Amino acid sequence: MPGTILTEIRTAPETGRVAWVTIDHSARLNTLNPGLMREFAAVMASVSADEALQAVVLTGAGPKAFVGGADIGVMAGIEDATAAAEFITLVHGCCRAVRDCPAPVIARVNGWTLGAGLELAAACDLRLAAGHAQFGMPEVRVGIPSVVEAALLPGLIGWGRTRRLLLLGETIGAAEALDWGLVEKVVPADMLDAAVAEWLGHLGAAGCRALRLQKALMRQWEDLPTGQAIAAGIPAFASAWSSEEPRRMMRAFVDRPRHRQG
Repeated sequence: MPGTILTEIRTAPETGRVAWVTIDHSARLNTLNPGLMREFAAVMASVSADEALQAVVLTGAGPKAFVGGADIGVMAGIEDATAAAEFITLVHGCCRAVRDCPAPVIARVNGWTLGAGLELAAACDLRLAAGHAQFGMPEVRVGIPSVVEAALLPGLIGWGRTRRLLLLGETIGAAEALDWGLVEKVVPADMLDAAVAEWLGHLGAAGCRALRLQKALMRQWEDLPTGQAIAAGIPAFASAWSSEEPRRMMRAFVDRPRHRQG
């Protein structure tokens, strides 16, 4: 079976409108083949066009894997550099679709997260992992370098730990990934959805437009020198006032009931 991408829109007062996107190829640890990658990029483009969306939750089907990597069976059949470039461009397209999503994307990491799967997780804005999750970049062990969004790893874990993952092909557990800064939180598997719900509650309390402006600004910060990054915040702040959101939310804050003691 080639797998598919499942999408569900969930709306609640405390979270707002949230898209749950599930990579469903559990028979193969949710590994990514060309058809699945094209479908994923198209789904993310559709989700990203929803201006009312407060957040996206990205996960893998089943209890074993987030994404176990790109399909090595497909890669083993690549015959030349042109076909190799076409394949890896599909991997990059999936990661770029996540990074380009205007709303925050949470990686719900429910198991093995290897190679392209770790690149996809790195492309998300926040990463929440089950305690049994495993992380690795084993590409050099099958004769290829780790590329495309692996370039995001030094910003998360530093160059030394990036070299450990990419050159040694090590696999690390969730506790070590948390210690490294590769994920932001680790919980027991049976508490994973509750932890996601908690984060969605925090995002739901924020302004939808403010979240999008913040994500876009942080994307600029990644590429700009410090002085320019600081200056980029001025138009971002000013553009927030092109909608009623800050006035409405600030009025609600100022007018909130106050409880006096004594």
